[in-house]
Amino acid sequence: MSKRNRYDQEFKVQLPENTIYSWMHAYRQGKLDLGPGTQTPSRALTMNEELIELRKQVRAQAKEIRRLKEENEFLEEANAFFAASRRKSAKT
Repeated sequence: MSKRNRYDQEFKVQLPENTIYSWMHAYRQGKLDLGPGTQTPSRALTMNEELIELRKQVRAQAKEIRRLKEENEFLEEANAFFAASRRKSAKT
């Protein structure tokens, strides 16, 4: 087996921050920020919890879509009303 070389500080090269080595080193030290979309085993949801959460999101999005459609219909009706009143005032 090969013996692992130990180098003095003067021989070590400073690696850029975007290398796998630097990510592994940060992970081992607990300093790696995985971002908001990642899950660790301790924070991961069970399948049932995730399903419940996704269903909540779908209901909230469906509610928002209904609200936006109602607002859009109202604006279309208001636009038609004001367009008709402009035509009336242009004729007189």
